Amino acid sequence: QVQLVESGGGLVQAGGSLRLSCAASGRNSAMAWFRQAPGKEREFVAAIRWSGGITYYADSVKGRFTISSDNAKNTVHLQMNSLKPEDTAVYYCAARLGPVLAVKPSQLYNYWGQGTQLTVSS
Repeated sequence: QVQLVESGGGLVQAGGSLRLSCAASGRNSAMAWFRQAPGKEREFVAAIRWSGGITYYADSVKGRFTISSDNAKNTVHLQMNSLKPEDTAVYYCAARLGPVLAVKPSQLYNYWGQGTQLTVSS
């Protein structure tokens, strides 16, 4: 069982920055961030493989968001810059056990955090 604890959400003005963090209680093969806005489906934001530190991003956040890992602390961070009102959502951290053949489908992830709210005001 892997527990994920997220932190760092809040309210920020458009153009601002915020960093989300997710601490995992156990080892896993990849971690990702998803988000879900009201009335919308959960969508992939970014992912990172522990082996090699390979990163992946949704087109909507590429160039603005950066996912990174702290291997010693089993923690991943999502640095979000140039935030837009459309980034407003509940952000969820997810972890996958086993081989990483893909990263974007949410059903590939075995564990999920409780979610943290990000609100970007215009």
